[in-house]
Amino acid sequence: MTRTRSVEVGEWVNELPPQLRDRAADLAAAYFRHVDEDDGSSVIAEFAGDVLAAHLRLARHRVAGEPAIGVHRPGSDCGPSLQIVVEDMPLLVESVTALLTRRGLNISEFVHPILAVERDETGALTNVLTGGHESGGALESGSALESWIHVQLDRRTADSELDGLTQAAEKVLRDVRQVVMDTDAMRALEFDVARALEDAAVGSSRSEELTDCAALLRWMADGHYAILGYRRYELGEPDSAGERTQQVVPGSDLGMLRTDGNNGRQLGLPPAAENPDRPFLLLTQGSFPATVHRSAYPYFVGVSILDDGGNIIGEHRFLGVFTVTALHDSVLDIPVIERRVRTVIERAGFDIASYSGQAMLEVIQSFPRAELFSNDVDTLLDIAKAVHNIGLRRRVRLFVREDPFGRFVSCLIYLPRDRYNTRSRLEMQRILLREFGDGALEYTARVTESDLALLHVTIRKSADRQHARADVSDTNRLRVQELLAEAGRTWDDRLGDLVSTLPDSEPSLTQRYADALPDGYKEDFDAARALSDIARIEPLTEGAIDLLLYRDPNEEKGRWRFTLYIGGESVSLSDVLPVLQSLGVEVLDERPYFIRRPDDFTCWIYDFGLAVPIDVRVSSTGGDLDAALADGESAPPVGERGVQARFNETFAAVWQGKAEADRFNELVLRAGLTWRQAVILRAYAKYLRQAGFPYSQFHIEGVALAHPETTCALVTLFEAMFDPELFDPAHAESQTRVAELEEHLHTAIDQVVSLDADRILRGLFGLIRATLRTNYFVNTDRDDALGCLSIKLDPGRIQELPKPRPQFEIFVYSPEVEGVHLRFGTVARGGLRWSDRREDFRTEILGLAKAQAVKNAVIVPVGAKGGFVVKSPPAPSGDAVADRKAALEAGKASYRTFISGLLDVTDNVDHASGQIAPPPRVVRRDGDDRYLVVAADKGTASFSDLANSVAQQYGFWLGDAFASGGSAGYDHKKMGITARGAWESVKRHFREMGVDTQTQEFTVVGVGDMSGDVFGNGMLLSPRIRLVAAFDHRHIFLDPNPVAASSFAERSRMFALPRSSWADYDTSLISAGGGVWDKTRKSVPISAAARSALGLEDSVTELSPPELVQAILRAPVDLLWNGGIGTYVKASAETNADVGDKGNDGVRVDATELRVRVVGEGGNLGVTSRGRIEFSQCGGRINTDAIDNSAGVD
Repeated sequence: MTRTRSVEVGEWVNELPPQLRDRAADLAAAYFRHVDEDDGSSVIAEFAGDVLAAHLRLARHRVAGEPAIGVHRPGSDCGPSLQIVVEDMPLLVESVTALLTRRGLNISEFVHPILAVERDETGALTNVLTGGHESGGALESGSALESWIHVQLDRRTADSELDGLTQAAEKVLRDVRQVVMDTDAMRALEFDVARALEDAAVGSSRSEELTDCAALLRWMADGHYAILGYRRYELGEPDSAGERTQQVVPGSDLGMLRTDGNNGRQLGLPPAAENPDRPFLLLTQGSFPATVHRSAYPYFVGVSILDDGGNIIGEHRFLGVFTVTALHDSVLDIPVIERRVRTVIERAGFDIASYSGQAMLEVIQSFPRAELFSNDVDTLLDIAKAVHNIGLRRRVRLFVREDPFGRFVSCLIYLPRDRYNTRSRLEMQRILLREFGDGALEYTARVTESDLALLHVTIRKSADRQHARADVSDTNRLRVQELLAEAGRTWDDRLGDLVSTLPDSEPSLTQRYADALPDGYKEDFDAARALSDIARIEPLTEGAIDLLLYRDPNEEKGRWRFTLYIGGESVSLSDVLPVLQSLGVEVLDERPYFIRRPDDFTCWIYDFGLAVPIDVRVSSTGGDLDAALADGESAPPVGERGVQARFNETFAAVWQGKAEADRFNELVLRAGLTWRQAVILRAYAKYLRQAGFPYSQFHIEGVALAHPETTCALVTLFEAMFDPELFDPAHAESQTRVAELEEHLHTAIDQVVSLDADRILRGLFGLIRATLRTNYFVNTDRDDALGCLSIKLDPGRIQELPKPRPQFEIFVYSPEVEGVHLRFGTVARGGLRWSDRREDFRTEILGLAKAQAVKNAVIVPVGAKGGFVVKSPPAPSGDAVADRKAALEAGKASYRTFISGLLDVTDNVDHASGQIAPPPRVVRRDGDDRYLVVAADKGTASFSDLANSVAQQYGFWLGDAFASGGSAGYDHKKMGITARGAWESVKRHFREMGVDTQTQEFTVVGVGDMSGDVFGNGMLLSPRIRLVAAFDHRHIFLDPNPVAASSFAERSRMFALPRSSWADYDTSLISAGGGVWDKTRKSVPISAAARSALGLEDSVTELSPPELVQAILRAPVDLLWNGGIGTYVKASAETNADVGDKGNDGVRVDATELRVRVVGEGGNLGVTSRGRIEFSQCGGRINTDAIDNSAGVD
C-alpha cells in the first residue's frame, strides 16, 4: 500500500453518502491507484485527503450530460488544481491537457481514475463501485463509468491565470462530447462521399481525379485522420449580379462544427469555395487550434459535390487532424499525393527505381503533408529539383507558400544539417516573422541522417493583416533566402571566410581553431574577434601574456572590457583583481576560456567587465576616456600614449613585476601618465616615508589623485630637469623652462586648500628640486631595468630629513628592493647592510652612520653607510634548507640591483685619459663625483665579489677595489674583526675585576642573533659563555640555566647556518623553563627558572614581548653584549624623543636600571652618551662604542 492508497480516513469521509462510508478505504485505493508510489514530492500524495474530499464534493451532484468542474488549492503552499467529473469517453485527457497547454499553465501531476458510479434521477451520487471496471469489467445495472480528472498545476500559477478556466473547460468537454457522439455519423459520411465520388468517376473526363479523392477519403477513415467535425454547403441561386454563393445546409453540422454555430468563427473556417472551376479536393488549415484531441491546427478537407452533369453544386467539408501514422506513412501510400509524387519524379527525368529517383523520393518524403496536398505538381517539381540539386554545395534554400485565404504563410527551409541549431533556428524565425507577418509562429524541424535539415515554419497572420498579401515573389524569396543563409552560417563558417582573406592563409587553421575555441567563447564573440585573438594566442609561450582594452559603443558610459591572454597555467581572479583595481577600475564580471592550441599548448583568455568611475573617466587632464577608447586609439598626439596603450602597459608592468600594484597606477587614467612616470612619484613617496614623513603612502597617493594637474606638473618638472633630450646646461632655454615650471608649481600648490595636501605636494616638489641625478633615462632600452629608479639627492635641501644630514644620498627603488646610500663627504666609505627593517631602514642606516662618525675620524675625514631591504622574499616552502637558499638568492639579486642603481648615477674615470666620464644619459646637477666604495656589513659579508662583478660590468674605474673584502680582500664575518676588537674591551673589563673570561664561566644577555657578524662572532670568542637570554627584531631567546659547552656548540652550528635565526636553535638543548618565542606573540609564559635568571618577582607569570625585552636588559648577569641595531639604554634624565630611535621606545630602559657588571658594545649606539656616563657612575664598566667596535674600521 502506498500512503495515498491507504490515506487515513478523515473528514473527507463526510462527503460520501452514508451507505459508502464504511467502504471509504476501498474508494481511496481506487482513486489513487495510479499515483506513483516513489514520488516523495507529490502534492497529491501529501494532501491526499484534501484532494479526495474536494473531488467528492464536486461529484456529489452532476446533471446527466453535463460536466462538473471545480478549481481549488489542496494546500496553502501548493499550486491550484482543476477537477472534473464527467461521463467517461475518448479524447478527454488529451483535450484537457491541450487546453491547459494553450493557456500556458504548467501541469505538475495528473490523476485520472475511471469509476463506476450510481446516481439517482436528480444526479445525486448514491454509490461508487470499486471493482475492476476501469480495465473492462462488467458494469452493474444502473451504474455508469465516469472520468474523475484531477490536474495539479505548478505552485507558481497565479490566481489571475485561472480566470475563465472553468468556462473554457466546459467548452472543451462539450466539444469532446459532441465529437464522440457524432464520430460514427461522420465516418459514415466519409465512406458515403467516397462512394459518390467513385460513382461519379464512371465515364467522367475527370475520372482519375475523382477516384483519387475517393481513395483519399477511405485512407483518412482508415485511422489516418481523426475526424472532429463536418459541414455541408450548397450553391445558392444567382443574385441580381449573377453571382452564386455557397450556403450552409441547415442541420448538416456535426461534431465541433455543431457546437461552433454556422459562421465557423471559433475555428477560423475558410470561406466556402465558390469557384465552379475549383479542384474537387481542397485542403487547408484553420486559424485556431482544435479544442478536441491534441493542441494542433485542424485541417479542413473540402470535397466538391457534383450534379448529374458533373457540375459543382456544393461542398462536403470535413474537419480533423492527421494522426501520427499519417505523418510518417510513405508518400506512395497516400492517395492523391502518390500520383503527384510519381508525376514529379517522372517529369524530373528519373526512373523512380533508380538511384536519382530514390534520392528525389527521399526529398519529397521529407515534405510536410500539408505542402504535398496544397502545392500542384509544377510547384512540387520546382521544390524537389532545387533540394535534390543542393547536393554537397552546403546551400540554404527557401520555399514560400501563402494560404489562398491569406491566413498564414508556410516556409520550407533546407539547410546543411550541421548548421541547424537553436541559435540559427531562432534567428531564422525572427527574419521570417519580420518579412512575412507579425502573428503567431509555429515550427517543426526534421533532422535525420541526411546531409540536409528541414525547418518548416508557419506564420499565422493576425486578423487585421490577413487582407494584406505577403510578398512571395521569387525576387523577394531569393532576397529572404540570402538573409536566412547568413543566419544559418555557423560561427566556424564565418571564421573560415575571414581566414581565407588573409595572405598565405592556411585552410586548416580554420578547423584547428574552430575546434579549439570553446562554445562559450563562440557565444560571446564573433568570428572577426576570434581572428584577432588567434593572432594573439599563436605567439604565446609559457607565462607570456597579451592584453586588449576595448569598449562596446552600445554599452553604458564607463563600461569597458579588458582581455588577458596568457600561455600555460591558468590564473586566479585574486591574482588579477589587485592589478586592475590599482588602475582605478572596478571588476564587474569575468569570462574565462580555456584553449588548447593546435600544437597542444594550453592558453587561457580572460575577459573582464570593468566599471570606470566618472571621476577617473572624465579626467581633468585628458578629457573623456570613453571617447578616447571608442575611437580605437587611432591617432593620439605625437609623443603621447593613448589610454589603451597606457592601460595595457601598466597592467603588463605590474604583472611582470616591474611596477607595484598601488594607487599611483590610477594616475595612468586619471592624469594621463605612463606607468614609468607613475614610478617616479611612487619612488619619491617611498623615500618620504623613509625620511620620517608623517603621512602614509595611502594618504600621499590620495593627494596625488585628487590633484592630477599638479601631479602631472611634478612629473613634467622632473623630466625637464633630467631628460637629456630636453635639458642642456649649456642652453639658457633649459634653465628658463625649469624655472617656469617651478613657478607654476609654486602657484598651483599655493592654491591647494588642504594643509595636509599642501605639505605632501610641497614634499614631493622639494624632493624633485633636491634631486641631483637620476637613472630614469639611462636604461630605457633594457626591459628588465625599467622598473628600477635611482635618485641622487642633496639632503641639505630636504627639510623633512632628520639630522645629521649626509652630503650626498642615493635612493634606489624597484618593486623588489629599496635601499639608501648615505655619504657624508666626497671621499667616504662604509658597509652596505642587508636590513630587515622595511618600514624604517633609512633610520637604521643613519644610526649606524652616526656611530661611525667618531670612528671614521681616525681614518678618513667622514664616513658612509648604506643598506637595502628585500621587498618580496620567497614564500616559505616548509623545507628550511631550501628556504634559506632561496632567501639568500633573493638577497643577492636585490643586492645586485642596489649596486647597479648606485653605479648608474656615479661618475667613472677614463683609464686612458684619466678624465671624468659621466654616466651616459644622466643630467648632472652637481659637480664631478667619482668616489664610491662599499664594504661588507650585516648580511652582506660574503657579497663583496658580487659587488665587484657588477662594478666590472660597468667598467667602473676602481675595479675589484670597489668593494672591500671578497676573494681579493677580507670577509668581515669570517674574520670577525669588529667582534674581536670589542671583545678585547670586554676581556679587559673582566680582567680588571679579577675574572678571566677564557677560563671562567660567566653569564651573558645580548642583543642580536647568531647570523650577525658582531653578535655571532662575539658569542663564539669564549667557550665559557653562559648565554641566558638574547633578542633580535624577530625572536626572544631564553635559557635560564645554560650549559656552557653544549650551548657553545649549538651557537657555532647556527653561526655557520646561512641566514639563521633564534628559531633555528635546537630547543632540546635549552634548560627547563626556557625557549624561543616570536616577538609577535601576545604574551610569553615566565617559568620559575626564568624569574630567577632574570631577577623577577615571584608574582610574574607572563610578560608581553616588549616587557620581556626590558627584563632581559635589566637582568642581573655579568655581561650585556650588544651586537644589534638600536638604542636600548638611556640616561634617566633623557626622554625617548631625545634618543631619536622611535622604533625602540617601547623597550628602552634607563642606565640606572641595569644590573649587569659590564656592557660590551660591538654594535653602534646601544647606549646613549649620557646613559654611558650614568651607568659608569653607578659602578658599571663600559666604553664608548666608537672604541669597542673601531676595529672593524681600523
